[in-house]
Amino acid sequence: MTERPSPLPDLAWDADRAGRFGERTVELWREWLARLPGLPVWHAGTAAQVRKAVALDVPAAPMAEDELFAYLRDMVFESSFYPGHPRFLAYVSGAGTIPGAAADLLAAGLNMNAGAWILAPSATEIEQQLIGFFAAQFGLPAGTAGGLLTSGGAMATFAALKAARDDRAGWNVREDGVAAGAPLVLYLSEETHVVSVRAADMLGLGRRSVRRIAVDEEYRIGVDLLRDAIRADRAAGRRPFAVAVSAGTVATGAVDPLNDVADVCADEHVWMHVDGAYGGPAAFTEDLRPLFDGIERADSIAFDPHKWLYTPHSGGCVVVRDARLLRDAFSVTAGYVKQDRESTGRGEDFGQMGPQFSRGFQALKVWVSLLAHGWDPYRARISHDAALARYLGERVTERLEFELACPVGLSICCFRFVPPGLPAGSDRDAYLDKLNERLMTEVQQDGRVFYSNAILGDRYVLRVCIVNFRTEADDLDAVLEVTAEIGTRLDAEMRPAELRG
Repeated sequence: MTERPSPLPDLAWDADRAGRFGERTVELWREWLARLPGLPVWHAGTAAQVRKAVALDVPAAPMAEDELFAYLRDMVFESSFYPGHPRFLAYVSGAGTIPGAAADLLAAGLNMNAGAWILAPSATEIEQQLIGFFAAQFGLPAGTAGGLLTSGGAMATFAALKAARDDRAGWNVREDGVAAGAPLVLYLSEETHVVSVRAADMLGLGRRSVRRIAVDEEYRIGVDLLRDAIRADRAAGRRPFAVAVSAGTVATGAVDPLNDVADVCADEHVWMHVDGAYGGPAAFTEDLRPLFDGIERADSIAFDPHKWLYTPHSGGCVVVRDARLLRDAFSVTAGYVKQDRESTGRGEDFGQMGPQFSRGFQALKVWVSLLAHGWDPYRARISHDAALARYLGERVTERLEFELACPVGLSICCFRFVPPGLPAGSDRDAYLDKLNERLMTEVQQDGRVFYSNAILGDRYVLRVCIVNFRTEADDLDAVLEVTAEIGTRLDAEMRPAELRG
């Protein structure tokens, strides 16, 4: 007879021990929050230096708790990057709400698997409620619209375009594959995020199936060019199936003419997907909503709460006009998960609506953030971020050493450092590209402020993106002061003799 195994309590901490560990973690978080405004946005260092600081051999026996928290404290204050810093203004990454972080601890503690209703009843129903709320905010039809949370905009876009491919191909792609019919074609603008191109790759279509449509002077898709491209592909025997347009491009914050694109998609029977990963939440505000007219006509919308709803990473979202099409695109059957839903009253499994079976309780941090702050303060803060970007644009135009690179779009301001006294000529533009590229790197390494760049046509420009509830006008004043300081020093070092006065 097999000997009865004795209990092994090492991993099963009791509630008191768990609470003490959690309290020390929260105290470290509290210290970080208190010190955050006075810290640099990041601690400059190479990958080798950070690796040396954080790499440990996993011990055979438990690490002493004091030693472990000393290690964590060093990681937090010496080797980390702070997207929540009020002067982090790069890329598109939200600050991380306080209620959302606390909710994430609770979600992790419960450890429900939101892929199946039976494993996560409250998580599933909260996510359903949240998705319904977002769909209504975008103006999608009640009763049919639905969706799910994802790891981010890339996966949200993939899920949407998979549903588009399967619905608009004209044959059973899931059974017969993409080679069973005419070549499928996807249309983007030159400014649409690259995740749509990667989605085409992942869907087996190949990058050559993607048509990049030129943009106008406001960096919006050329609608007439789009219509012409669709008709040319159809005449050549190809199968146009989807258009992915932007509700807030990453480079400039441009919003494509959504109503006009919707007309084209309706006329051509092509799926309309809106990539609102960054800019989508601006459609929830009163003052910015007119920019998004037509978004309610989309077949699918992707947006990221961890961007302009500020919630902790990670949490993207896809909403579709007809939730049934997500189920058609992803549902599978297996005997080991067979259920009698009629007698049990169990709800829907999100694992049948997207690529993941195992899913964390991502909805809680978003849901609790909305409940704790309220919807009106959220919308006011989004509008405030956009007002701050306009303020920065005005300050740029007032100073001789800066020039505005394009109109301010949503909460993005693109500009260049242009040292006074630089003579005109072709060498000037090449030098400004080189100077501003070096300047961005130096500003990031400096750490007092942190922004990124954009490439507009053939120009290298500096880019500030505000999706941070801690950022205020003083922080943007600091952007220009630090940029002018470092830019002036670099210009003195870098300017070639032929461009000196």
